[in-house]
Amino acid sequence: MSVRQALLALLHEGPRHGYQLRAEFEQRTGGTWPLNVGQVYTTLQRLERDGLVETLHGGEDLDARSGQVMYGLTDAGRSEVSEWFTTPVPRTQPPRDELAIKLAIAVTLPGVDVGTMIQRQRSATMAAMQDYTRLKRSGRASSPEESGDLAWSLVLDSLVFDAEAEIRWLDHCEARLRRAALAPGRSSGPGRSGDPDPASGGRVGPRDEARIETNQGARR
Repeated sequence: MSVRQALLALLHEGPRHGYQLRAEFEQRTGGTWPLNVGQVYTTLQRLERDGLVETLHGGEDLDARSGQVMYGLTDAGRSEVSEWFTTPVPRTQPPRDELAIKLAIAVTLPGVDVGTMIQRQRSATMAAMQDYTRLKRSGRASSPEESGDLAWSLVLDSLVFDAEAEIRWLDHCEARLRRAALAPGRSSGPGRSGDPDPASGGRVGPRDEARIETNQGARR
């Protein structure tokens, strides 16, 4: 998530001080990604250093009510905002995904119960998805066209879709691990863990198969 571009975009509407930028960012995103006001002012200082924002002068440099320094966009800052909105978000360098890293390491280590890890993560992700769905059906996100909270509703949509994709990926991981455990000649040594039950010595027992089938059937 780019705090830098988001602050520039908010300043495109007009001059603001740091506390206003933090409040508006959190209001429009439903507080999904809280900002520390120190982070906001540090970012503003870097943007000013880069020539994208400037402190206002001529009696407009201070907010009359709060006494806070006001910031506005430069021409270069306006160009950066325009470029941000017209340029696709690159996927060539995806952000680090802790869950993907965790599973990638787990399947290479002996003695890790990857099957249980997947089940617990799936339960946690499903609970989060249910919470997001409840938020969409109640409160300010339930009628975004009427309440003006379309931005927050779209953020919730993104969170729900991400959770759904993660659950599908976990199902896929479970299926691949099951096939690997059943493969002829599979080694049970280091670097090939991932059985639903590592203590089974590289075998998937009837109870494990029944549990996997039950879980997959319930999700279908």
